[in-house]
Amino acid sequence: MHHFKSATALRLEGQLVVYNHEGGPCYRCLFPTPPPPETVTNCADGGVLGVVPGILGCLQALEVLKIAAGIGSSFSQCMLVFDALEGRFRNIKLRPKKRDCAVCGDHPTITALQDYEAFCGSSATDNCRTLSLLPSDDRISVEEYKKLLKEQAPHVLIDVRPQVEVEICSLAHALHVPLSKLEEKNEECLETLGKIICEGKQRANGTAAFPVYVICKLGNDSQKAVQILQALSVKEFGSLVVKDIRGGLMAWATKIDPTFPQY
Repeated sequence: MHHFKSATALRLEGQLVVYNHEGGPCYRCLFPTPPPPETVTNCADGGVLGVVPGILGCLQALEVLKIAAGIGSSFSQCMLVFDALEGRFRNIKLRPKKRDCAVCGDHPTITALQDYEAFCGSSATDNCRTLSLLPSDDRISVEEYKKLLKEQAPHVLIDVRPQVEVEICSLAHALHVPLSKLEEKNEECLETLGKIICEGKQRANGTAAFPVYVICKLGNDSQKAVQILQALSVKEFGSLVVKDIRGGLMAWATKIDPTFPQY
């Protein structure tokens, strides 16, 4: 029997499980289908405190030695969860092995390695994925946006990155509205955004479809924000044209302004 020791770490948290050991569940027992690609973050987006994977790695090595010595594993049917912020460990009991599991069940249907990039719908890489949530008409390039700035075309630019990223670098004329605030439809943020859009419309002589552009680091969160704003626009802001800037600020730094910080 092949054992699979899995440890994951993100930001200030970590998890450890030993799969397929002494009748315990395999990974596919617990996670038979992958999550939607757009919901999965990675180190480039989410980050991780370097000490956390070090702690999880040492615990993995301990489980290997215990299994090799015949002592057994402490985590074959439970998950160890580590919270670095609180400095706490806790155990979560896992569901038992599934008799109908596609990999380790009584009648397995998966008996060879799969193309997991195809199965998961995303690339097996630590690089940030490029999402495609909007039609091309709802997106503009950084070159097109630069042209709008040069022409001084009336518009509002919304930066939807977290505050900590905005403190690193930003475009001076951008309005900061975190994606999390849009997702929760924060009343204060929507009210402030509404006032700024209203003022922009007045400066643009009441343009019927006032343009709003959304930017983030890579052009992924900005697409999510556009979808939210499009759903809100008529009710909250009146008639708007809402588009995201493809590639985000990193594309701006690469193609438009090489002095703009990349992080």
